[in-house]
Amino acid sequence: MREFLALSKLLFPVILVLWLSAVGGEAATCAHPSVRREWRKLSKPERAEWISAINCLAKLPHTDALTPRVNRSISNIPPVNTSGSYWDDIVYIHMDLNTRIHNTGFFFPFHRFYVNAVETAMKEQCGYTGAFPYWDWSIDAHDVENSPLFKDYNPISGLGGWGDPSKDFQLQNGGFRHLEVAYPIPHVIRRNFTLQPFLPFAEIPMFTNLSKYANESFAPQVVRDMVNWTPGDFVGFQFSMEYPEGPHASVHFILGGDLSGECPAGSPADCFPQPTFSANEPLFFFHHAMVDKVWFDWQNKNPDNFWAYKGGSVQNLTSVQALKDWPNGMAPDLTLDSFIPADGMFPEVTIRDVMNTTGGYLCYVYE
Repeated sequence: MREFLALSKLLFPVILVLWLSAVGGEAATCAHPSVRREWRKLSKPERAEWISAINCLAKLPHTDALTPRVNRSISNIPPVNTSGSYWDDIVYIHMDLNTRIHNTGFFFPFHRFYVNAVETAMKEQCGYTGAFPYWDWSIDAHDVENSPLFKDYNPISGLGGWGDPSKDFQLQNGGFRHLEVAYPIPHVIRRNFTLQPFLPFAEIPMFTNLSKYANESFAPQVVRDMVNWTPGDFVGFQFSMEYPEGPHASVHFILGGDLSGECPAGSPADCFPQPTFSANEPLFFFHHAMVDKVWFDWQNKNPDNFWAYKGGSVQNLTSVQALKDWPNGMAPDLTLDSFIPADGMFPEVTIRDVMNTTGGYLCYVYE
């Protein structure tokens, strides 16, 4: 017994240090959070580095780590193209999990995780040294078509303009003019400005304002209203971002092409427009960094918001009433301890792990 007590006294300081490290590890591992800035705040070399890192991921080979988990009869996507790139594998995660990460409680946590995972891959596999930028689309809401972002044709540091209509809207300039993706069929990234993108959706019951101009949904006042949303009302806040003609969807659709899920020319007959392969377009991640910023700003607006979370795991878009009843998913409900799916590509973490952007697993803030 004396030996045990003596050993306990010797081990106690070690155990205490380990325990304190575990408890305080999150803060300790995020002593210097990176600062995410709006694209226009980056210097030309910083923009060039970001574009180069994305193109680098698109030159890496497919990884067998990719393990889709949704039956393709549900996801409605083509099988994995093993001749594709690592970038295509990243895109396939979004394709495969599409019905699980939209209009469910996974929407905000998954996309926060997803952008961070891409940033990590850029750093670990392509030597990227910067913080991930975002696109504040509210700045351009008054005239997206003529935004400076789409007037920068620099082949190294520019995002490029709108695609050529005579070439299926494929990019002809900028740093992604040669970015070829695998899904749904091999093609070069496309961009097609579409101010009223909801007009073709008359047969889809969830779209109730078909003539709406997409840019109306992400004007500065709309963003301010979201940030000032009712304290603690996570479900309502998510719906204000994700409703069918809301900011999230409107940015996707106004850029057209890959970001809106338009099928490229030559696609098989069973290809239909859907958001699954929208992550083909690098601006997808700019867009979702901004979506994440709005959540970040709302979280930090009021103490009741920071850990506010509620959502189901099953999407229900069968009718307008279903969307009203379950705006962010039906039961089984998700909790902060639910794991975010990653299809084998990245280590899975819990929703709790991504609630705090300076909590340890994540380490960034927004300018």
